[in-house]
Amino acid sequence: MGVPAETMEGERRVALTPAVVPALAKLGATVLVESGAGVASGFTDAAYEDKGARIGTRDEVLAAPVLVCVRVLSGDAKSPDLAKLHAGQVVVGMAAPFADPAVAAALAEAGVTLHSLELVPRTTRAQSMDVLSSQANISGFKAVIMAATALPKVFPLMTTAAGTMAPARVFVVGAGVAGLSAIATARRLGAVVEAYDVRDAAKEEVKSLGAKFVEFDLDTGQEAGGSGAYATKMSDEQIAKQRELMTKVVARSDVVITTAQVQGSTAPVLVTEDMVKAMAPGSVVVDLAAEQGGNVEPSKPGETVDVNGVQVIGPVNVPSQAPNHASLMYGKNVANFLALIIKDGAVAPDPEDDIVNQSAVSKGGRIVNDRVQSALGAGEGVTS
Repeated sequence: MGVPAETMEGERRVALTPAVVPALAKLGATVLVESGAGVASGFTDAAYEDKGARIGTRDEVLAAPVLVCVRVLSGDAKSPDLAKLHAGQVVVGMAAPFADPAVAAALAEAGVTLHSLELVPRTTRAQSMDVLSSQANISGFKAVIMAATALPKVFPLMTTAAGTMAPARVFVVGAGVAGLSAIATARRLGAVVEAYDVRDAAKEEVKSLGAKFVEFDLDTGQEAGGSGAYATKMSDEQIAKQRELMTKVVARSDVVITTAQVQGSTAPVLVTEDMVKAMAPGSVVVDLAAEQGGNVEPSKPGETVDVNGVQVIGPVNVPSQAPNHASLMYGKNVANFLALIIKDGAVAPDPEDDIVNQSAVSKGGRIVNDRVQSALGAGEGVTS
């Protein structure tokens, strides 16, 4: 299996780390890593070789029967790498199948079998392969560090000879994996933390981390689902009521961190520009959904926007800011997935395996995922 160096701008992760090479060898696989692929994550070519991997050129890696990526085709359906792939090849990685279905269509036309890891079901059995959760943990942690760095205050309560400084007030919107990580990090730094999620089940998780759960009566019907469940899209009326009720909480906060994303859809705008303007100058907003359209009306992906003295940060590819640990977790997720499709040195997935089937996007020259096919439009990207 080949592990190419990632070429998307700002991407510092690597799909497999030296730590998982021995486990893949037990499956009968030889791991071929492009020279320098792991350097940005802190993994040298020598570290891979010490674990039994081979180092090769990009062309050699791209020709491997199984190709393992962080970002499939670097997120570009017109990538020059596409011409080097071949029919029957298996590609495993994050392909953003709903946001950019053209990548999946290009691989289908090339006859490549694509497994998009974003589609791995969030079930107990698949937990060890859930790349969205492992990377969201990093994002939640980093969001708090960004906010703490930008905020002109310290997070913890401090009693000194010069007086007492009140703790920062942090409001986290969305208590999924990223949100819970943000809550835990902000609490460790000593902030007073409030959090909100449309899912009733998130209440106990928020409280268990020492934060206050803010309750709004929206009648969303989203009683079920823990931190691993996907939130579903709310109606326009529910979003409007949520904004109204949320305004007071946002205004009294020093830091607001938003994490609400809906798979296969644009992120809902939960914090309007007027809500940001109601915050005190010097406050900070971090929008972890900026790449998906943004939860915060004035946020822009990859930029920090000043709104009446409030810094609105729209970070992109946050896990890549901690590439070593992000790669270690991602690589373990991928290795666990590969164990489902590789037997005795050959690609031999169980045709009845729900994890394999639900993650499959293209196979045999056609798109096999109905939702991706809908995103493309009927009849597109299905020829072999």
